[in-house]
Amino acid sequence: MNQILVFTILLSGALLVGSPVLGADCADPLGCIELATDEPIVIGAMLTHSGANAFFGEDSQGGIELAIIARGGELLGREIVLVVEDELCTSEGGQAAAQRLAADPTIVGIIGPSCSSAAQGALPIISEAGMLTISPSNTSPALTNTDIEMGGVWRPGYYRITPNDRFQGELAGQFAYHILAGRTVATVHDGGTYSESLASVMREVFVSLGGEVVFEGSLNVGDVDMSAILTEVAVSGPDVLFAPLFPPEVEFITAQMSSTPGMEGTILLVADSALVNTYAPNTGEAALGVYVSGPHITGEDYEGLLKAWEEEFGGAPPSSFHAHAYDAINIMMQAVEEVAEDVDDGTLFIGRQAMRDAINAVENYDGVTGNLTCLDESPYAGDCGNPESLAIFEITEAVLHDGLWPPPAIWDLSLLPEES
Repeated sequence: MNQILVFTILLSGALLVGSPVLGADCADPLGCIELATDEPIVIGAMLTHSGANAFFGEDSQGGIELAIIARGGELLGREIVLVVEDELCTSEGGQAAAQRLAADPTIVGIIGPSCSSAAQGALPIISEAGMLTISPSNTSPALTNTDIEMGGVWRPGYYRITPNDRFQGELAGQFAYHILAGRTVATVHDGGTYSESLASVMREVFVSLGGEVVFEGSLNVGDVDMSAILTEVAVSGPDVLFAPLFPPEVEFITAQMSSTPGMEGTILLVADSALVNTYAPNTGEAALGVYVSGPHITGEDYEGLLKAWEEEFGGAPPSSFHAHAYDAINIMMQAVEEVAEDVDDGTLFIGRQAMRDAINAVENYDGVTGNLTCLDESPYAGDCGNPESLAIFEITEAVLHDGLWPPPAIWDLSLLPEES
């Protein structure tokens, strides 16, 4: 690891090196982080580091580390310390991780969670503690929807860099109808926040274009035998099957679809949860020709980030949210620089509401993932992502057999036929 950077990685505890204050020196309504002259800037992270989806945590943490390295491991002349908690990609895991991080009064902000389900468990705790979190990869529309009666779960202090699934659902629905020429669609989700909401948005878009939903089904996380759900799908005879599932379930359903009678003419479309470098190798020949929706980042800045990744860690990032994590922590560190106040004895005060206000005010930020502006109205409260940074990818022979990663991007909404 680069010598200019010092990390403290804690998976089951908190690092306590100071305390928040509400005194004469702190006018912030949510309180201030008070740091003595020799104390570091502490940044938290809630990322998935366990189980089949650990690649999401590895991918995002790499982006975070590269951003800290680019600053020489320091912020405002102080060492940056990163405290990482495993949120397990579950609501319960997110709640536990949030409780541990909220117990550390020195944390200036948090990057994460990785998964939308973990965010649902974490947000009430982080918000109540007066803290903030910026997710590189949450996409569920509910997370930025303030209307509780309509399923919204947004809480003050929540932000994300990846686009809302209202945009990915639009992309998938338009692609299925206009480019794949599908007129009937089946959807399968896993009951989780991300999977179910993305399938719902895609169906709405598909129907609005004139298509028909012929089957809506679900499976359980942990299922291995997909024959029952695939047989039900086959009976409905869809042109397109949209299955926004995580590994390994997305691998199982892809592999077993090809041997299910009645599915020969159905095209499989999956989502960004499958946009990982293990999907095609773990699935085999059945992955060829599968379409995947997800983030598509290009440009010189991104090429520079990939080069830095290779130099620091070797190879290519395993998933698709490292650039979002890079932008997320840079926005957070910029906010610290904007609001931190020094007093005569070298003590540093960082107001918690001031941090939120600084991120609320982000407009036209020139990020690696594109032009970013943080919105403040439902159903996009806290959405900072660039909705144009999405595309459809195809799993090809080069991806499966030659190690090409990421797969080639073949379509985005800018290519939508004008008459549509």
